[in-house]
Amino acid sequence: MSAQQQYDEIGEAYEGFKALPLEQFAAVPSFLAMVGDVRGRSILDLASGTGFYSREFKRRGATDVLGVDISGEMVAVAQQLEGREPLGVRYQIGDVAELRPLGARFDIALAVQMFSYAADIATTERMCRNIHRNMKPGGELFVLNQSPDFRFDGPGPDKYGFRSELTGDEGGTGPQVKITALLDPGPVSFVANLPRREVYEKCLQAAGFSDLAWVPLSVSEAGVREFGAEHWADFHANPPLEMLRCRA
Repeated sequence: MSAQQQYDEIGEAYEGFKALPLEQFAAVPSFLAMVGDVRGRSILDLASGTGFYSREFKRRGATDVLGVDISGEMVAVAQQLEGREPLGVRYQIGDVAELRPLGARFDIALAVQMFSYAADIATTERMCRNIHRNMKPGGELFVLNQSPDFRFDGPGPDKYGFRSELTGDEGGTGPQVKITALLDPGPVSFVANLPRREVYEKCLQAAGFSDLAWVPLSVSEAGVREFGAEHWADFHANPPLEMLRCRA
């Protein structure tokens, strides 16, 4: 099943992911902190899903925010949320691997859980080139994805709301993984690739990005208060997610 079909089926349930502990107390605060001050800057949010980061950065003072996602259902949910609370965020359906020049270039690009859905290295590099040509020179790309070093025989992220399992198949950029969000009333699963570290680095550099830096996630103070420091020992021992920043 393609990424588009998988996410069309998930739809509005995707918003619920952000309430799970891994997202609420590690991924979201870490990613927001890495991107930093966006006041007066334009943002291209790729694989924007239901628009969580698009909305958050618009609230934080970004000028122009455009969310692009391959799933029509995800974009429809994002537009419904925009209708309920108008912020001025724009959304469009699009495949980053086929992305055309968007007219204006952007100061910042975001790619959250996007590169896992590239079928192969050639597609990954095409995505990177399409992102680069839609960014201003010197603009920054911020990536959040599964950690290439996650050990499937090590402590898992189940207690933080997610399960990650190898399917036994190999994708074009790395092993194939089944990820399950342990939502109430029922879990939601999807299958993606787990790109190798060098796939990111080589494809981004080939597209013209520089100053690549891997950035670990940290647990927020709120997460420590909520659960206690010991609760997060498995997360620190075997981080399921990792971030990356680079410059166009």
